Order: sequence, then C-alpha cells, then structure tokens
Amino acid sequence: MTLGARVMVVDGDKVLLIRHTYVPGWQFPGGGVSPGETLEHAGARETLEETGYRVVGPMHLFGIYHNSSPVTDRDHVAFYVATKFERAFERKPDHEIAEVGWFDRRALPEKVTPATSQRIDEYFDDVPRRDVWGY
Repeated sequence: MTLGARVMVVDGDKVLLIRHTYVPGWQFPGGGVSPGETLEHAGARETLEETGYRVVGPMHLFGIYHNSSPVTDRDHVAFYVATKFERAFERKPDHEIAEVGWFDRRALPEKVTPATSQRIDEYFDDVPRRDVWGY
C-alpha cells in the first residue's frame, strides 16, 4: 500500500495550484509520505517544496481517499486544507514544477484535474464527498 498527502492552500475564495512538467493538469501540491514522516508533515513539506509557501500551524484533515490508477489499486491520499501560510520563497519553474498559481475557485484554469475540481466543490460547496480521489 502507498500513502500520499495533498494540500489545498486556501486564501478566501482562492486556491493554490501547481502544474507538473510530467503529468497533465493543474492540481494541489503533494506527494508521497517518506519513512518516519506523518501524513500532515508530508503534505506541508511537499507544499513548501512545490510552491514556495510554508504552512503555518496545523492543517485540517478533510478526508482520506482511495486512489485507483492503471498502475496500482492500493494507493490512498490524505487530503488536508491549510488556511494559515506564509511565502517562504518564490518558486521558479524547473524539471518538476512548470507553474504555480493562485486561482479563484469559480475561475479555475483550463485542464484542472478532475480530483482537484471535485475537492474544491466538496470543500466550498458542500457537495457530497466521494471516497475515490478521481482522476
């Protein structure tokens, strides 16, 4: 089984999204949990590494989702919401992250991943939560 953590950084009606160089679509920052690391710490670490924003204080665990893909049926994603953060550095594009941006939840960029738009709807609009991450 594999575990990952993703974080929705929220500023009012805006959300922070990233676009990777190696997979299509805009999505939340996040990644795998390293040995000896908690899910929350992994989410905060990945957020800092991928966006340049440091989560300040505890995050809210919004849900744990099953992530079924063509590669594995044994992946789970812990999804956190962070409302307290600070900009630690300006994240420049590199081999992993093509872009980082703030987007109004009602004006998301083209090619946002289905899982990203589903989580935004669940959080802001109280749409019933799904059990599956949803690619």
